[in-house]
Amino acid sequence: MSNALQLEMLEKCYNRGQPNEIAVLRGVNLTIPAGQAVALVAPSGAGKSTLLHIAGLLDVPDAGRVAIAGQDLTGASDRARTAARRADLGFVYQFHHLLPEFSALENIVLPQLANGTARRPAEARARDLLARVGLSERADHRPSALSGGEQQRVAFCRALANGPKLLLADEPTGNLDPATSERVFDMLMALVRETGMAALIATHNLELAAKMDRVLRLDGGLLTE
Repeated sequence: MSNALQLEMLEKCYNRGQPNEIAVLRGVNLTIPAGQAVALVAPSGAGKSTLLHIAGLLDVPDAGRVAIAGQDLTGASDRARTAARRADLGFVYQFHHLLPEFSALENIVLPQLANGTARRPAEARARDLLARVGLSERADHRPSALSGGEQQRVAFCRALANGPKLLLADEPTGNLDPATSERVFDMLMALVRETGMAALIATHNLELAAKMDRVLRLDGGLLTE
């Protein structure tokens, strides 16, 4: 089975060389094979967002290696990192960050157009994803006309639009009520199982974490299982 994500001996330090130096990651190792969902649990300020940003090629470690879908991107150019993010990675954040001037459908179509997909298949893919999360009838609504749970389900669809090999989620249900949170999470897990993508999901919700394949804890700059 191929690995969707491989992190080796990651180190990240803020304010290096200063009196207020903070070592956030101190030799983190993590391998996630295709089709596996991993929960990342950490106290506030422990560095989970930093770890997700490095795994998502949005930030660069001070030391260590990052490989996505078998491709070593440690010293890759900005162009190569952008291409890998677009083709292989999906992101979901606690707040949906949907584009307010576009409909739910258009929010899912746009990343596909940016990745070179023609409009007609992009729209068909968007409608299929919306149907899977029970939002077919909301396709033409702008985010302001959707509930928080609906907006977050659209954000998941957008993250999945280009068929990523790895989904990264930072507290994706953190601002949802428990019932909506569980529904969104169950939808995510069903898509992980169905598509064979891998997922790394940071969450404070230990009940949801327990439903995933593995639970990792980040504390003191190190990962433990």
